[in-house]
Amino acid sequence: MRTQSMDTSPEAERVQIELLRKASPAKRFAIMEAWSQFLIEANKQSVRRNHPDLGEEEIGLIFVANNYGQALADRLRSDLARRKA
Repeated sequence: MRTQSMDTSPEAERVQIELLRKASPAKRFAIMEAWSQFLIEANKQSVRRNHPDLGEEEIGLIFVANNYGQALADRLRSDLARRKA
């Protein structure tokens, strides 16, 4: 059987899946929330490396553009500018 991850053995994956199946809905949600936060921060760190001269607001806007589309990033930029005015 082929695993979902190239660096995980079939037995390890079976154990992981079984642990997830036994976890409560709250625990599963907490795991997914932590994983999502990790991925967001990893993505933003990549943007920071590629654009070391930008501030956090611009980093956030690039993150939004990359993940949710330029149109949303443009609307967000306009809203932020309006709030500052």
